[in-house]
Amino acid sequence: MTQQPNATTYAFVEGALDRAEHLRRDADALVALWSRAQLLAIDEEGRAGADAEGGMLVLRGDDFADIDPARALFLGLQGEDAWFALRAEEIMLELVQRVDLRTAAAAWPAPAATAFAQARALLHWRARHRHCGACGTALDFVSAGWLGRCPQCGLEHYPRTDPAVIVAVSDGERLLLGRQAAWPPRRYSTLAGFVEPGESLEQTVAREVFEESHVRVRSCRYLASQPWPFPSSLMLGFLAEAEPDEPVVDDELEDARWFTFDEIDAAIRASDSRQRGEEVPLLLSPSISISRWLIDRWHAEMRARR
Repeated sequence: MTQQPNATTYAFVEGALDRAEHLRRDADALVALWSRAQLLAIDEEGRAGADAEGGMLVLRGDDFADIDPARALFLGLQGEDAWFALRAEEIMLELVQRVDLRTAAAAWPAPAATAFAQARALLHWRARHRHCGACGTALDFVSAGWLGRCPQCGLEHYPRTDPAVIVAVSDGERLLLGRQAAWPPRRYSTLAGFVEPGESLEQTVAREVFEESHVRVRSCRYLASQPWPFPSSLMLGFLAEAEPDEPVVDDELEDARWFTFDEIDAAIRASDSRQRGEEVPLLLSPSISISRWLIDRWHAEMRARR
């Protein structure tokens, strides 16, 4: 029997660090934490250092005693131990083995993958926001890497997160899923899109679903969220009730269609078969994503009604 989904079945949420924001401006405290700190070394492509088996590369602050902690990004605390992130290139560290974030989410312990996601998003922001958007002056990064301050005009720049809705849409009996042309054959997922300025989340749900499928949403309810650092999104998960309109796609999706409970049920049950290399008629979103959690949530609610 499929287990009732919960808010910890997808990646980048479980085991989150205590961000200890009060320490970001305390240089002496960060120095004191450095020697026993866990370091995440990340390359320019957003991949983290790994050991020979693909696990997290264990690096400690005392391995880099000559580095000023102010050069690193302070991620937070796990118990009494600190976590920092650094660009491997900036400290002349050659990463022999590297792991991308999606792979780490599936293979690493949840706390390590969650810290990796946090670090990747923050480093991506810093790499693309090196100059003041108002006057163009190079920024000085302070507050343990969390604040870019312009020395010319004094404007302060904070890490950017882009809110996006992701929606399991149902007409009461079926689930609406779409696919992009670049995805593997038979892969379908829930619909999603970014929130626009001056728009409520509920308005975004209705607009995005209609733009991508021409299906009209009647109502929606928020369920949960997931940080999605590809590169800097926050996915806000909804269940929506919609009219049984025939889906019509334009240029955003290759296809969108309604799936019955039995089709979704078979796809969920076929996950193990796929791992054995057998072909399945419908591939759902990977388990690391809130998209799959929303599908499982819809499936569980429909099963309870049957």
